[in-house]
Amino acid sequence: MPVKVPASLPARSVLDAENVFLMDELRALHQDIRPLRIAILNLMPTKVATETQLLRLLGNTPLQVEVTLLHMASHDSKNTSAEHLLEHYVSFSEVRDQSFDGLIVTGAPVEQMPFEAVDYWGELTELLDWARTNVFSSLFICWGAQAALFRYYGVPKYALSEKMFGIFPHRVNARLERIVQGFDDVFYAPHSRHTETRREDILAVPELVLVAESDESGVYLVQSKDRRQVFVTGHSEYDPCTLQGEYARDLGKGLPIGVPRNYFPGDDPSLPPLVRWRGHANLLFANWLNYFVYQETPYTFGPESPEGGPS
Repeated sequence: MPVKVPASLPARSVLDAENVFLMDELRALHQDIRPLRIAILNLMPTKVATETQLLRLLGNTPLQVEVTLLHMASHDSKNTSAEHLLEHYVSFSEVRDQSFDGLIVTGAPVEQMPFEAVDYWGELTELLDWARTNVFSSLFICWGAQAALFRYYGVPKYALSEKMFGIFPHRVNARLERIVQGFDDVFYAPHSRHTETRREDILAVPELVLVAESDESGVYLVQSKDRRQVFVTGHSEYDPCTLQGEYARDLGKGLPIGVPRNYFPGDDPSLPPLVRWRGHANLLFANWLNYFVYQETPYTFGPESPEGGPS
């Protein structure tokens, strides 16, 4: 089933070419079903690329999804045109009186800063607190996961001696959790970060479940026991060439960066990357949408409904 997106969104032409099922507003209005309302807070500097990656995964499910793109009004984006933001994004203040079935918060290139030093931290904490009652289930990615774990549970992040960069094998710890329904015993996922979340901090919080982790890259997938929050420390949404682009970018800037591990055949960057995470990425998003959002969200969800979020 389709994702409902504006015809003018740049991601649409890319996804149309890939045969991802998208729907315009007119056609959506003629379907007698309520689409899932999903808000995406896109904190990545490469907003168009991130939109495309997330919509590709949301569009690969049997559910109709209506997407609202959010940005932080307190942050001046230097990598995305003002015209694109004005046409396709709304600020948090414009939706704070609304309710959503799901929320996705992306990563952001601010992980080496203290949380409180990020210029939009105040606005983000307002959104995270709002999500407790106005969003049924939230999915947090990379720095977004670290920020939410810190805000909700006081879980800190720690600096790494070198960037965790590449494709790493992971194991499922909690096989009966529906977020990993259909996952292989060992699955791969991309990581690109300078900080980490430690397993002992997750295990110390009774409300959290450590669902999947890696001997090499550490904590990967965490969820709250009530399934209202899912935290992913990696980037399963990444395209085949995203890490390649990041590697070339950092080399061009003269930054200390190694070849992304387990990514190029034989770790040879002259060869095309080997994609080993696409199947798990689709399962992750499909499971979240189906089991955590669609199957659980009441038809009329909101802060004043009986099923409203926790206090």
